[in-house]
Amino acid sequence: MKLEKTKISPYLNSPISVLFREEPFFQAPFHSHPELELVYVKESFGKRIIGNSVTNFESGDMVFLGSDIPHVWLNDEIYYQNINKLKAKAIVVYFNKDIFGTAFYELKEAKKINSLFENAKKGLAITGKTNKLIAKKLEQLVEKQNFEVILGLFEILSILSETSDVNFINTESYTTSLDSYKKDRLTDVYQYIKENYKKEISLDEVAQIANLTPTSFCRMFKSKTKKNFIEYLNEIRISNACKQLIETDMSISEIAYNCGYKTVSNFNKLFKKNTGNTPKEYKNKIAG
Repeated sequence: MKLEKTKISPYLNSPISVLFREEPFFQAPFHSHPELELVYVKESFGKRIIGNSVTNFESGDMVFLGSDIPHVWLNDEIYYQNINKLKAKAIVVYFNKDIFGTAFYELKEAKKINSLFENAKKGLAITGKTNKLIAKKLEQLVEKQNFEVILGLFEILSILSETSDVNFINTESYTTSLDSYKKDRLTDVYQYIKENYKKEISLDEVAQIANLTPTSFCRMFKSKTKKNFIEYLNEIRISNACKQLIETDMSISEIAYNCGYKTVSNFNKLFKKNTGNTPKEYKNKIAG
């Protein structure tokens, strides 16, 4: 099985992401990424591969993975037979260790968190009462927004750093040789969009970054993200517009141009399509 090395944060445009996934079957390829990952399978069964470990999984399975551990969840064959009642559901948390900063990890109070992250390099299966407790916390975390997400993540990490309800998935930290994986062609594209969303970005431009023809790029992008390139670009732009509406005193027209839109009318239309509110309504709601 070919390993695909990617990055999650640039794609999701956030160093912390909490996702509820519901699919006919788990679709991610065998991959690794620098972000740490907490996975709670709400509904599904099959086999999971984490590092050198291959084992069965079922509803309730929960794991915490350190940086760059190769992994994939493979549903049993029945999931691929278009049986509508079968679903693959999971809550997944991604976060980059660097968000807390060097000073945080040097605190004596962070000693157990450091140990947790070190142990997570082997992969940790979370069991017993802790499994049920974290499952409830994850259900709540999906509904949280803004700083509450960070507080919720800290609470979960604190519980994991104290519990004995964990088992190592691998006997040692997983390492991979540089020539044993292929790089996700879209990783550089995600990063490029994140850094350049303020300016005009053409399809030819990003296809060239991925070293693909425009047609092949569109096909791959749709396959991996379940949306077309323009939809994704608008999501990134609108996400940054929301941040600027909250954090700055810029006018709506200034924010529109600063986020890559040539006309305010087009910005207003796409903003409402993505958020359900006009920029003015959004700003008024945030202001209370």
